[in-house]
Amino acid sequence: MKTKILLLFTLVSFISYGQKSPAEKAQGTINGTEITVEYSSPRVNGRVIFGDLVPYGKVWRAGANKNTTIKFSKDVKINGKELKAGTYGFFIIPNTGKGWELIFNKKTDGWGSYSYKESDDALRIPSKVQSNENSQEEMLFKVTKKEILFSWSDTTFTMRVQ
Repeated sequence: MKTKILLLFTLVSFISYGQKSPAEKAQGTINGTEITVEYSSPRVNGRVIFGDLVPYGKVWRAGANKNTTIKFSKDVKINGKELKAGTYGFFIIPNTGKGWELIFNKKTDGWGSYSYKESDDALRIPSKVQSNENSQEEMLFKVTKKEILFSWSDTTFTMRVQ
């Protein structure tokens, strides 16, 4: 009986506390292509994100928990580079300065970047990042009429979709 009560208390505590990195979904249509980004959205919580929690120069899963995925219903061009229709694991290599690398990987079922392999990359593209005027507390993806926006902490970038 004590075990059941303890289990119930733990479950209620978890639900009432909430998830630190809740599952999120960004959806939209660009030029007739349906786009879905599924990710877990971590919070800044007073931490230094890029260069500390997310180290520079290393592959990062672009979210928390399981890998972030991006699905395209049709073939697209991302920042001018061709990518076939399908679902991709989305990774980022943040770098010091303004140039980051965005990675669309064929492996979608990993946890973090532990199982990431460069040989599974479908597309790698450079991206320029910008500073946010106001810090973005929760990590955010948004599909607009022409691009996919990423924003978290003091950093933003976009991926133009054609």
